[in-house]
Amino acid sequence: QVQLVESGGGLVQPGGSLRLSCAASGFAFSDFVMAWFLQAPGEGREVVASINGGGTTYLVDSVKGRFTISRDNVKKMVFLQMNSLKADDTAVYYCASRPTGGSVYDFWGQGTQVTVSS
Repeated sequence: QVQLVESGGGLVQPGGSLRLSCAASGFAFSDFVMAWFLQAPGEGREVVASINGGGTTYLVDSVKGRFTISRDNVKKMVFLQMNSLKADDTAVYYCASRPTGGSVYDFWGQGTQVTVSS
């Protein structure tokens, strides 16, 4: 049974930091691309960052220099370190996975709320 379980969200002031974690189980983790998406109120889900099994990363332009994605293939976890947070970063953040070479993210976590506010 595939499971993706996010943690680490919360309320933070502008300029602050949060580290999101996603624990994966039930599939061959190192053979999958892992990604973080966000969904702001009233908006669709948008990719924030992705990382393949070998550690090659992609970051959307709006978070470059502020966010870092990483993974631990032994512990089957993926992380999103978020620094210099802005109010616009407020959203529900989802962990997702797709097979390397595939185009569709098949598995999703339940999401974790990140709120950036003073």
